[in-house]
Amino acid sequence: MHLHHDYAKHLPDLVAVTQGEEQPDPKLVVLNEELARQLGLNTDWLRSAEGLDFLLGRDSGHAMAYSGFQFGSFNPQMGDGRAMLLGEVEMDGTLWDLHAKGTGLTPYSRLGADGRGTLSSMLREYLVSEAMHALGVPTTRSLAVISTGRPIQRGHVQPAGVLVRVAASHIRVGTFHYAAQSGHLQALADYAIARHYPGADYREFFQGVMDRQIATVSSWMRLGFIHGVMNTDNTTISGETIDYGPCAFMESYSPDTVVSSIDQQGRYAFGNQPAILGWNLARLTESLVPLFDADINAGVDFAQETINGFQEKFATQRRSDIAAALDTTTEVASAYLTAMQLSRPDITLAHRALADAARGHTLPAQELFPDSDFLDSYLAIHPAPDAVDAAVPRVIPRNMAVEAALRAAEAGDRPGHDRVAHARVVDLDAHGVRGLRVFADRTHPQTPLRPEDEDLEGD
Repeated sequence: MHLHHDYAKHLPDLVAVTQGEEQPDPKLVVLNEELARQLGLNTDWLRSAEGLDFLLGRDSGHAMAYSGFQFGSFNPQMGDGRAMLLGEVEMDGTLWDLHAKGTGLTPYSRLGADGRGTLSSMLREYLVSEAMHALGVPTTRSLAVISTGRPIQRGHVQPAGVLVRVAASHIRVGTFHYAAQSGHLQALADYAIARHYPGADYREFFQGVMDRQIATVSSWMRLGFIHGVMNTDNTTISGETIDYGPCAFMESYSPDTVVSSIDQQGRYAFGNQPAILGWNLARLTESLVPLFDADINAGVDFAQETINGFQEKFATQRRSDIAAALDTTTEVASAYLTAMQLSRPDITLAHRALADAARGHTLPAQELFPDSDFLDSYLAIHPAPDAVDAAVPRVIPRNMAVEAALRAAEAGDRPGHDRVAHARVVDLDAHGVRGLRVFADRTHPQTPLRPEDEDLEGD
């Protein structure tokens, strides 16, 4: 394997050399062999003692510096406090980050932190991120989960684990906050443009980030996904979903649904996600303003005008996404959003009911939308049954099913462990609807995550 250190080479002042801590009894829990092969990695070597040391960061790597607005408050210096960039691998001329999480203390670790994470939280990110990829959502991918053999205290004693993930890059909105205050703004922007938006000027770069993030968060909303902690350090400039701490797929539709126990004010509730994205992007413009124009006032005017157009741009994208998935018009998509507010059905079951209705089986949809004219409007468009069937998921990572699998793995129960370790993306029917074999269509009502499962340290 030829490993690059491109980010560290070009931006040495935005990283710190670090090394993963020695682990008492590391064992590979799950390896995403399909992803490894796509990246040109030797799966037999990754399973070896040498490969395991590499995945755990024992050969050294770089912790990445960034700042962030966390729940609206600015933290000027955060960075990878329990993670490290192992390096980049090249595939078809494109660099992909290999990033390990839970590897121990780094120069950016917070006072009193241990730099570790629970095995269950790492497995959760593996499962949910791979589900998101299968559902067509831009996301970081998961390459491997390793148990370290070390017990750690998180509410109760749990086994520790390390996740190795793959991304187009780990450059965040918060990275630009850090670069702007440390004098490295232009160097970071030039690097990000060359890697993600080749040929763009600084204004086009920002507009590109906005467009990609709008597309990503709109896809979250269509599926009922709640990120849980949309801080600016968890908003990537590549548009990839990152950091699956407190997260879940909403079941009964409610804009007020919150999945993080620390989000007492509902800042990151399901219905707030578009507004929070706009807020995060406004914070990005504040960092980038000096690059927009030599005349600072002209730069501010551009930033304000662009942000002023965010709300309509997002609403248009969301209506378009729903219309495409349900094979209908944007007008009917607007009626759908109103009907969901009124009836508050389970999102996934509602989508499947609409697929059935397109085939002439209307009773399930009538039961889910009893007090709305939406269904009549939808059927009057004559949506193509096969198109809808292929576009809406049959299977999502139901919270209770995920919890059951993780509890079993945490307890060392072999059948549960196998369910997690062998969960993989599969074709579920002739129309190419995809999901995870480990999850059922419907289990029990959604339950909140335990506080100790949440990613309170960040990366």
